Parts: sequence; C-alpha cells; structure tokens
Amino acid sequence: MLEISLLGLFFGTIGTTIGGIIGIFSKRNSNKFLSFILAFASGLMLAVICFDLIPEAIEISSIYMTILGIILGIIVMIICDNAVQNKFNAKNVSSKKAGLLKTGIIVSIGLALHNIPEGLAIGSGFDSSVALGLSLAIAICLHDVPEGISMAIPMKNGGMKPWKVMACVILSGIATGIGALIGAIVGNIGVQVIAICLAFAAGAMLYIVSGELIPESNELYKGRMTAIGNMMGFIIGLFAMCIS
Repeated sequence: MLEISLLGLFFGTIGTTIGGIIGIFSKRNSNKFLSFILAFASGLMLAVICFDLIPEAIEISSIYMTILGIILGIIVMIICDNAVQNKFNAKNVSSKKAGLLKTGIIVSIGLALHNIPEGLAIGSGFDSSVALGLSLAIAICLHDVPEGISMAIPMKNGGMKPWKVMACVILSGIATGIGALIGAIVGNIGVQVIAICLAFAAGAMLYIVSGELIPESNELYKGRMTAIGNMMGFIIGLFAMCIS
C-alpha cells in the first residue's frame, strides 16, 4: 500500500513539476503567447472531461450519479473562486497581473481536485495488476506536463515568486499520491466513490475552462491564435486519451 502511494506521488508530481519548470523558465511573456497557453490548457482539459472523466464515471456508475458529481464540482469551484476573488478585493488588487494570478490559483485548486481521482485510478489499477497500474501512472504523468505549464505561466506572469509557483505546482501533484493511497485501500469495492470523484473532477475542470481559462485567454488576446490554441489542446488531449 505504501509502495502504491509512493508511486502515485512520484508520477503525480513529476509531470506537473516538469510542466512547472517549463512555465517558470519560459521567456515568452507576450499576451499572444499567454493567451495561446491558456487556450491550449482549456482545450486539453475539455478533452479530459469529455473523453476520460465523464465516460469513465458513467461506465462504472450512472448518468444521475455523474451529473450529481459534476454539479458538486462546479459548486465547490464557485465557492473557491469567490474566496480567491474576495481576497483580491480585500487587497484592492485589480490589474492584468492580478487576473493572471487569480487564474493560476484557481487552476491549481481545480487540478489538485482533479488529481485525486487520477490517484484513485492508479491505486485501483495497481490492485488489479502492476502492468495496468504502471500504464495508468505513465499516461497520467504525461498529460500532467501541460497542466503544470497552465498553472505556472499565469502565476509567474501574475507576479508570484518562482519558488512559490513551484510549491503550488508540487502541492497540486501531491494530491495524486493521496488519491493513490485511497485507491489502494478502497480497491474495486468503492466504485461509486470513484465515479463521484471522477464526475466531481469533471465539474471542477468544466468550471475552470468556462469561468477562468477561456475568458482570461480572450481578454489577453482577441486574435485567431487563441482559438487555434484551444483546438490544438482539444485534439492533442483526444489523442492522449486514445493512446492511454
């Protein structure tokens, strides 16, 4: 059980950490590039929602439990968004940097919630077989890289110090290890719990895409690159779901 948790922790943090490092050391800070990255992340997340989280939740549970989980995820993210917004309002912060920083914080919260069911999948996969667990862990690690970038770039450009950005990125990845531990304990018994967690993550990510990433990317740049980034993220996300 400890080995499964550590593997989940390793694979969950390595992908987001690599993405975070890329985001921190990226020298391109133009609105066009930032908009492209945020739009790309939104497309990638939409693919994960549509072709991974929701179908899996429906398959192991029901459409009603899935919708319930999605609604709960949206409600929690609205509460988190309001809490972050109130903190910014209390400090009288309002600027382009503040908008980017808020987006980065909301994305990191949402991805941490999303990483828990990913960890559950890894833990449950290892309960079935080592091969299944490893294949799930590697696939999750790979698609965590662009997620790490989507967290780090808005935080960095929002004025957050690099070490704080990396701390947020790593903390988000640690949620995978927590999920892997729960998955190892629950195994294949608590499929309803796993289904709710998957749907919950889908709802959280849906709110992030609709309420943060797409509006912020359109605010930064009005040109075609924003739409191209969104479509590229969606297609690459679809491809990643198919090969995993």
